[in-house]
Amino acid sequence: MYVPSFGHTTRLLTGLLLLSAGLLSSCETSRRQAFPEVSSPVNDPTKTEQRQLEATSKLVAEIAEGKTQYSVPRDQLTRNFIREFGDGTVVDKVVIRKVQEKPKDAPIYYLVGLGLKDGMFRGMAIPLRKSTDNSLYLSSNTERYILQGTGCTFCFFNFQGNKIVGTTCEENTGGSSCDLTVKDNNTFFR
Repeated sequence: MYVPSFGHTTRLLTGLLLLSAGLLSSCETSRRQAFPEVSSPVNDPTKTEQRQLEATSKLVAEIAEGKTQYSVPRDQLTRNFIREFGDGTVVDKVVIRKVQEKPKDAPIYYLVGLGLKDGMFRGMAIPLRKSTDNSLYLSSNTERYILQGTGCTFCFFNFQGNKIVGTTCEENTGGSSCDLTVKDNNTFFR
């Protein structure tokens, strides 16, 4: 049986240690290259909220001193409503409506387009998201409420709290109605 001498064992252990150190350092280098350092974003809730809104939404207007200042020209909003209806409805009025049942309730804002199709009243309302800086955003995953009048010269949205729950015909003369349809999303700013 062969028994290595002390010198031979030391050289063998030294070689193994150098080999291990070389392997470990190459692993360490690989790890650094595979995981580059990145800086973390500033943890500012206002900026984070704004980035999230901008990522999924489009700025429509801002509320300044109680007045609505449109960020998108009204003629573009009108064209977008006409395209969103997609059935020949001609929109001639676009407004942002604030809904607040009680003074202590947080208001909800709706972008509303009103018009006619074949002489019958049509309307669409899309809820807007209000950011902390009073900017109003329209998100593509927001529902849209569509009114279609039959025999009504004008239809109104009915609210419960700040939510649209139904419709009313301005002058209900037997056979007149306003139908409400709710769609899950919109392509307003596609």
